[in-house]
Amino acid sequence: MSANRVRVVVTGLGATTPVGGDVTSTWSALLAGQSGVETLTEDWVDNVPVKFAGTAAVDPAEVLPRPEARRLDRSEQFALVAAREAWQDAGAPDVAPERLGVVVSSGIGGISTTLAAYDTWKEKGWNRLSPFTVPMLMPNGPAAWIGLDLKAQAGVHATVSACASGAEAIGYAMDMIRAGRADMVVAGGTEAAIHGLNMAAFAAARAMSTRNDDPQGASRPWDRDRDGFVLGEGAGIVVLESEEHARARGARIYAYAAGVGYSADAHHITQPEPDGRGIIQAMTMALGDSGLGGLDVRHVNAHATSTPAGDVGEVQAVAKAIGTHPLVTSTKSMTGHLLGGAGGIESVFTVKALQDRIVPATINLDNVDDGIEVDLVHGKNRALPEGDIAAVNNSFGFGGHNVTVVFASH
Repeated sequence: MSANRVRVVVTGLGATTPVGGDVTSTWSALLAGQSGVETLTEDWVDNVPVKFAGTAAVDPAEVLPRPEARRLDRSEQFALVAAREAWQDAGAPDVAPERLGVVVSSGIGGISTTLAAYDTWKEKGWNRLSPFTVPMLMPNGPAAWIGLDLKAQAGVHATVSACASGAEAIGYAMDMIRAGRADMVVAGGTEAAIHGLNMAAFAAARAMSTRNDDPQGASRPWDRDRDGFVLGEGAGIVVLESEEHARARGARIYAYAAGVGYSADAHHITQPEPDGRGIIQAMTMALGDSGLGGLDVRHVNAHATSTPAGDVGEVQAVAKAIGTHPLVTSTKSMTGHLLGGAGGIESVFTVKALQDRIVPATINLDNVDDGIEVDLVHGKNRALPEGDIAAVNNSFGFGGHNVTVVFASH
């Protein structure tokens, strides 16, 4: 990392996921190899071919005050729960509003609100719609509510890049701090898309696993028998700030947010570029931005969604851009794929891995597919070495979006 530019650090973590309602319970579940995927019981399940998902371990409507929860879409509820945990974890600092920013993204936004409001309008008329319908469905809603909650005035943003949205939000937050626009930024991703239409649409695209007889075994990254991703929901939030600001207030520092890289495949709206050029470009740019080399990276939290096309191509790109030595895992095997929320929760997991020097094992990986040379962590958790090391979080999205974030030990 360059010594003559602003260095960004992580000082707060928050999460609500299919395996836990906060960071502590979620991380413990990952280390225990627990899956948060379960069979769905909603009425619409009979009309879709996929009947399971990674539902949140803790209903956010039970965490938030009832009057507040009623005016929020579920994606906004998740975001507020995780952001408040992260803010408290950072010490709930007294920061000037004009020096505090928010960048929190969603890949789909308030889709459940949109669909429910349409039904209300058609069946009962426009005057039965909630006056909060528009704030509930707009994709910048989660960021906006967090900004209001924290009185953030340095800028409130929502970067939308499908399943790379949460990671891109963290990268944009890093850029805000480096550019001097803010001293602190609350950043991450959220998603609440477990709905019949979404499930049916992804199934129509042949993107989802249909392993209805074994929901907890359905998300199986790199396994020869994988047949698609498993949808999850929740949010992951980090508090970022300049190292100078963090030290001045005596904050606990988890890690450096050391570098970020972006690229676009320009290949296909849903399929990854077969040679992994865009993924290699994003990782190479992130390493260059961090000032670190491939040998410094000892862990990769891979995007690895359990799709036939994407998993092997990603780790082949890791081998080319970084090397075969990092410990590579996919926590999606336990949480499912949170779409725009994935980069948020998986950045939290990457920081926790650096802090605790341990990589949670990928579950359901029984038969490793061909063409993989990297060191996949499965069967049991693996220890990370002491000393100064770095870890990478990859996030990719429909549209050909690639984002890599590099975190370094502090």
